[in-house]
Amino acid sequence: MRAWWGKYLYIDVERRSFKAVELSPDMLLKFLGGRGLAIKLLWDLNPPGVDPFSPDNHLVLATGPLTGYPLPSSGKMIVASKSPLTYGYGDGNIGTKAAVELRKSGYDAVVIRGISKKPLLIHISCKTVEFIDAEDLWGLDTETVEKKIAENYGKNVGILTIGIGGENLVKFAVVVSEHGGRSGGRPGMGAVMGSKKIKAIVFEGCNLPEPYNKVELARIGAEGYSEIKRSPGYEFYERQGTMQFIRVANENSFLPVYNFREGVFEYADSIDGYMLESMREKLIGCPLCNMPCRHIIKYATETSLGKTEPDYENVALLGANLGVWPLNRVARLNHLADLYGLDTISLGATIGYAIELSEKKLIDYKIEWGDCKTISQLITDIANRRGIGDLLANGVRYVSEKIGGEARDFAMHVKGLEISAYNSHALEGMALSYGVSPIGAHHKDVTFASLDIKLGRLTYSKEKVERIVYLQNIRGGMYESLVTCRFPFVYLSFNLDYYPRLLKAATGIDFTWDMIHEIGNRIYALIRSFWVREYIASGRGWSYELDIPPMRWFKEPLSKGPLKGYKLDLDKYLNMLKYYYQLRGWDENGVPTRETLRKLGLEYVISDLEKYYPLK
Repeated sequence: MRAWWGKYLYIDVERRSFKAVELSPDMLLKFLGGRGLAIKLLWDLNPPGVDPFSPDNHLVLATGPLTGYPLPSSGKMIVASKSPLTYGYGDGNIGTKAAVELRKSGYDAVVIRGISKKPLLIHISCKTVEFIDAEDLWGLDTETVEKKIAENYGKNVGILTIGIGGENLVKFAVVVSEHGGRSGGRPGMGAVMGSKKIKAIVFEGCNLPEPYNKVELARIGAEGYSEIKRSPGYEFYERQGTMQFIRVANENSFLPVYNFREGVFEYADSIDGYMLESMREKLIGCPLCNMPCRHIIKYATETSLGKTEPDYENVALLGANLGVWPLNRVARLNHLADLYGLDTISLGATIGYAIELSEKKLIDYKIEWGDCKTISQLITDIANRRGIGDLLANGVRYVSEKIGGEARDFAMHVKGLEISAYNSHALEGMALSYGVSPIGAHHKDVTFASLDIKLGRLTYSKEKVERIVYLQNIRGGMYESLVTCRFPFVYLSFNLDYYPRLLKAATGIDFTWDMIHEIGNRIYALIRSFWVREYIASGRGWSYELDIPPMRWFKEPLSKGPLKGYKLDLDKYLNMLKYYYQLRGWDENGVPTRETLRKLGLEYVISDLEKYYPLK
């Protein structure tokens, strides 16, 4: 088969051993790569109910059949494992040279088990794997580590690393790449890497796998690059990137403000895309991307100077959600998170939760909205698991379960993953997309705010549910498994018909849209089966209630802005959820039925899952 290597690298850091393992053509055709390959490997290799910090929980780094080829935004990889934050499937994508160099090293994926006795750097090349002691790097920030590695290996290698957040097993620590600005794995992939005592992984490849039709692949890729540049929205996207959404969210009452209590922020103009433009020093992109999203700004506060990469999610969560403004102060918080290797979304949501707990006197800790000095100190305390930071390092769900009572109602998470930057008091479809996200409350698979507005606010329609399933299969199924970036489609309405054409040129196989949607359905069914197996095997139980977003959105209406007084309707939400289950072929608790599993070629899941749940 072309465009795949047909093997993955299995590394045991406990034994400091490695081997190549064959991937069957059937598996690759059914799961493509990236997320699809990651969940299949985790299902097969992880013992049911394994502790996320156990040596037997595998860390998977996966590319796809389009990664690294000369086509739009193909420099991406997936980082996946069982999450220590959610106890279900967790992953994230990273746009980085590490993705391309992994692909060029001769493997479709790298799978890591075990726990090293000492801090470790793993050097993976097209020739061998080296295990190098990294005690001198342990305890260093992500920027310093990458600089030291580049001095030793050169600037052309791909580097993944963790900060002290990952070392200290902060449950929302991420895997970081390229000067701290690129990161992935919100549900604690950095903590899993830290639990294995891996400080860094260095990729140094040789060649990409040979495509089926190299000339045609390059021609279609060039055509796609040209379409992106010609897009009417390209110029404004290049100016503001994702930060354009600060103003849109504020005007439409879905900006997360004061722990998602409100949807409008009185100081939004001081943290928006126009402020970004005034502070930007340079604009760079991920490998093989011609719509760069990395806006590097130089900031100065009363106590610090630095450079960082703000985007909508981190500015919304570390800014409006905490009452912090203007952008230079938010930038400082973002930079700290990157240095420590902490997910900015979960960090902002967790600190917002702590501020409200303090406001309600439910914790013995004084912190107020907008108190940038105390917030900065708290970020350091979380990364070091020091004082109250030790509690908060476990995430919002853990803290809410410890406190109990009313604290659960404004704990902004789904299945343990903190909600990203779309306040859904008045976004019915977005609320559902959070409820049924395959990794917990995240926007990667479906960002539905614009469609909620287009299809009608206050509308709980079947059309919204149908669009969510469609977008999940495209964004979370196709894009996450190819692996390429969704931004051309999301921001510039890039023609999706490029992808079957690119797949044909790369693999020689005619992938129809029916096949692509079936792959998406298969991936979502297997991820959901993994959640159910892991939750029941570890004693957490399973029910449809896990797919319901926080009660704040149902009980507390917005108190200001154009949608003042609005909140979600629980009964209408549950009707949407039931319809979603029907479309997916899942039962009343959101578990795939036997018929669905058989139809999707997942027969082997049935006997395993039936040990834990009575399948319909």
